[in-house]
Amino acid sequence: KAFDSVDRTTLWKILRYYGVPEKIVNIIRNSYDGLQCKVVQGGQLTDAFQVRTGVRQGCLLSPFLFLLVVDWIIKTSTTRNSVNSLPRSQPLFDLILYKCYFLSHTHEQMQIKTASIAAVSASVGLSIHKGKTKVLKFKAENSNSITLDGETLEDVESFTYLGSIIDEQGGSDADVKARIGKARTAFLQLKNIWNSKQLSTNIKVRIFNTNVKAVLLYEAETWRITTTIIKKVQVFINVCLCKILNIHWSDIISNSLLWERTNQLPSEEEIRKRRWKWIGHTSRKSSNCITRQALTWNPEGKRKRGRPKNTLRRIIEADMKRKNNNWKELERIAQDNVGWRTLVSGLFSFAKSNRRK
Repeated sequence: KAFDSVDRTTLWKILRYYGVPEKIVNIIRNSYDGLQCKVVQGGQLTDAFQVRTGVRQGCLLSPFLFLLVVDWIIKTSTTRNSVNSLPRSQPLFDLILYKCYFLSHTHEQMQIKTASIAAVSASVGLSIHKGKTKVLKFKAENSNSITLDGETLEDVESFTYLGSIIDEQGGSDADVKARIGKARTAFLQLKNIWNSKQLSTNIKVRIFNTNVKAVLLYEAETWRITTTIIKKVQVFINVCLCKILNIHWSDIISNSLLWERTNQLPSEEEIRKRRWKWIGHTSRKSSNCITRQALTWNPEGKRKRGRPKNTLRRIIEADMKRKNNNWKELERIAQDNVGWRTLVSGLFSFAKSNRRK
C-alpha cells in the first residue's frame, strides 16, 4: 500500500522544505522512532516487529504527511528541480490522496511527464500502479500508446474522477446518466420511508432532498446543461415526488402544482442556483487558483465548421446577458457576499417571473 511505502528520511526533508519548524519535524520523527506492530495470524498475535517505512495507518496526521509527499512529487517531476531549488510559486495540481490526473497537449509531453513522475516517485519509495493507470485521448492525432517501464498503459474511453465521469466525447451526458442511476438506488433503499403512514409529507420531502436529491445533483453546478439533460433530471424528480405523495399514473396533476406541494424548484432553476453559488465562491478565490483560472480560460486552436457545442462558460454568459453583466463586473460583485446574493436573487426573480407568464 502507498501509505506503507513512503521513505521516512525523505519525508523529514520534505517537511523542512515546506517550512515546517525543525522542532515540529523532530517531534513527528521521534513519534516514529522505534515504531512496532503486531499482526493477527491464526487467531493469535505475533511477536512485535519494527516498521521502518511508511506513515501510520489510522493516524490523523498521516493523510497530511502523505499529501505533502505527493505534492512534492508532482512539483518536482514537472519542474525537474530538487527540493532545495523548487520555486514556491509553482501552482498545486489537483490531488485526492494518491489518485491524480495529468493533462498534456501532445503524446510526447504525456510520455515525458509519466516517466518523470515515476522516477521521482521511486525516490520517495512510491511507484505507479500500471494496472490502475489509464490514458484518455481526445481528438489525438498520435495513436501510439503511453508506456511505463516498457509496459503499455491502457487506453480508455472514459474514467471516473472525484465521483464524476469524464469521457472522450466531453459534456455531461454520461455523468448525469450515472447520477440518475445512483439517485434511483438511493430512492429505492428508502422505500419503507416513502410508504410509511407515520411520517408526514414534509418529513419525507426533506429526507428526499438530503438523501436522494443530493446524490442526483452532486456537482451539477459544473454540468454542461442541455435540454435533454434537464428533461431526464426533471422526469426522475417528478416520478419520485409522485411516489412520495402516493400519486398514481392515472391521476392528473400539473408540474407546477406538484412542485408547489413539495416546495421544489424546477430542476433547471435548481441547477442554475447551485451554479451561481459556485461561481461566487470560485470568484472569491485567489487569482492563482486553478479552479478560478479554468472558469474563464479560453482554449487555443481552431474549431471545426458548424455551430459550436454549448459549454459551461456559454451557459454562464447567457445568464450574464440577462443582467447586462460581464466577467469583470461579476468578479467585483462576488467579493461582497451581500451584493452577490442580491445579484443571484435578481437572476431567479427574472426566471420566476418568466415562468409565471
